[in-house]
Amino acid sequence: MKTLIVEDDFTCRLLLQEILKKYGPAHVAINGKEAVEAVRVALEVGEPYNLICMDIMMPEMDGQAALKEIRSLEEAQGIASIRGVKVIMVTTLDDSQSVLESFKSLCDAYVIKPLNKEKLLGYIKGFGLIE
Repeated sequence: MKTLIVEDDFTCRLLLQEILKKYGPAHVAINGKEAVEAVRVALEVGEPYNLICMDIMMPEMDGQAALKEIRSLEEAQGIASIRGVKVIMVTTLDDSQSVLESFKSLCDAYVIKPLNKEKLLGYIKGFGLIE
């Protein structure tokens, strides 16, 4: 499983890397702009990400804007969002507006911080990315 962790908080990045590293390579982006570029390059070389764990509140470009751009990149490659990268929003925002906006942008799951490892891995198992 090839993962992209998009998180501006150092501690959260480390935690996600520790949880996910045993399942395959886990790359890091510190904002949405870097995430979009990483996904673009991965698609161009034919090695797309399987999973993205993305914060919403970040500098440069927030997670929701980045997710919209990522889905546009996939669409341009002929990849339907249902077959594209699985995206889990990992955030402190638990208001219904943020949750609704994330699902409108075609995220696959939404996890509230502080991070619950079992819940996160449960979603990933549900996607069929790990056993």
